[in-house]
Amino acid sequence: MAKKRDLKQKISWELAPAPESTGHINLKDRYDLFINGKWVAPKKKKYFSTINPSNEKKIAEIAYADKSDVDLAVDAARKAYDGVWSKITPSERAKYIYRIARIMQERSRELAVIESLDGGKPIREARDIDIPLASNHFFYNAGWADKLEYAFPAKTAMPLGVAGQIIPWNFPLLMAAWKIAPALAAGNTVVLKPAETTSLTALKLAEIIQEAGLPPGVVNIVTGFGDTGAAIVNHPDINKVAFTGSTGVGKIIQNAISGTAKKATLELGGKSANIIFADAPIDQAIEGIVNGIFFNQGHVCCAGSRLFVQESVSDLVIKKLKERIDTLIVGDPLDKNTDIGAINSKEQLEIIKKYIKIGKEEGAEMYQTSCKIPNKGYFCAPTIFTDVAQSSRIVQEEIFGPVLTIQTFRTIDEVIQKANNTPYGLAAGVWTDKGSRIFNLTTKLRAGVVWANTYNKFDPSSPFGGYKESGFGREGGLHGLSAYVKLV
Repeated sequence: MAKKRDLKQKISWELAPAPESTGHINLKDRYDLFINGKWVAPKKKKYFSTINPSNEKKIAEIAYADKSDVDLAVDAARKAYDGVWSKITPSERAKYIYRIARIMQERSRELAVIESLDGGKPIREARDIDIPLASNHFFYNAGWADKLEYAFPAKTAMPLGVAGQIIPWNFPLLMAAWKIAPALAAGNTVVLKPAETTSLTALKLAEIIQEAGLPPGVVNIVTGFGDTGAAIVNHPDINKVAFTGSTGVGKIIQNAISGTAKKATLELGGKSANIIFADAPIDQAIEGIVNGIFFNQGHVCCAGSRLFVQESVSDLVIKKLKERIDTLIVGDPLDKNTDIGAINSKEQLEIIKKYIKIGKEEGAEMYQTSCKIPNKGYFCAPTIFTDVAQSSRIVQEEIFGPVLTIQTFRTIDEVIQKANNTPYGLAAGVWTDKGSRIFNLTTKLRAGVVWANTYNKFDPSSPFGGYKESGFGREGGLHGLSAYVKLV
């Protein structure tokens, strides 16, 4: 009987492919800039290719905007602000924002597939998290548009003017919604630049904006590289800069706008701590850790990439975690069975490989699953490092990939000191059965968001942002709305 049981335990089932269809999506071969409600060719007629990271095939050509194109977009946004958007009633603004949210819901399946194709994330994540949450941000802010007097009692909330917004590649449509929706609700107009590797859903959002009948120039979307973003930041007629991306670029932006009247919010890098105490629900914590770092390929600025486990349960947690990641499926992002999709770009994959090499050279013990990796595309197996030092580069520096470091601790004071000993302060997770311990840690951890017995949970009504080199300002909730108004 024992032999039969062992045999049953060794049996594993191969899942049949379950690819999401692409027949319902509509993509052009070439995308121009979206300026003043129209599609406009870049003045220098320059385009670049956007690549599917799972198979390295070209999806479409994207317009490359230069300074003159940005000037045109900012001018359109200024005219729309002065002539239309700041003059219409708040309830009318709310109707437009609500209409955008409804159309996003109607086209959610198309948006999810395009997000997966362009960014490499599993279709389950794009379908179940990114797109619903993006439309919910428009719904939420539509509700505030005509209630600003209640949002900021005893104050008059005035729009800032033209907002220049630059978003990253890890949550393309969601980041666009985070920024555009509160800006519009507060009465501002927008010039948005998506990341060069993931521009497609922002451009599909432009189509939705057209369909919603938003007045021309209220939202303008210009695509390009770093110099396009710099032209937005440095434009003299931009009143507000909102940026999500690396800490290095955030520092450049902060220097560029110093001495000006431009308002700014910067949501930057992270090296977030996930802390498991001995009394935690271990199996639940394991799922939270996997969700916090592996399901999203580590492509989340708040990814729980540093795990701290109380010494008495460390062997059990590490054993269970290794067993769990051995079951993860790395592969085609459009396959509904896939847990870990493609790394967004070849450049990012090289960065991840560099840090894995650094971890091994620093003497850490590495565990990497032996799962099948596709021959084509940019993929990385989930990786765990144990026996790491607090000063190790893989502990201190943001990797932005499916790489987890594990350290142990004995006391609360020790883990607080270790968790806070990093330049970043974006998020943290605490796993324990004691509510008093959770409340104690939330006051001691220098992180903008602290999750308790869960991880990576977001809501449009909740503010998100960091401390230290993770930036300043908040997005989401009333805090995010307040970043787009001046109170008099």
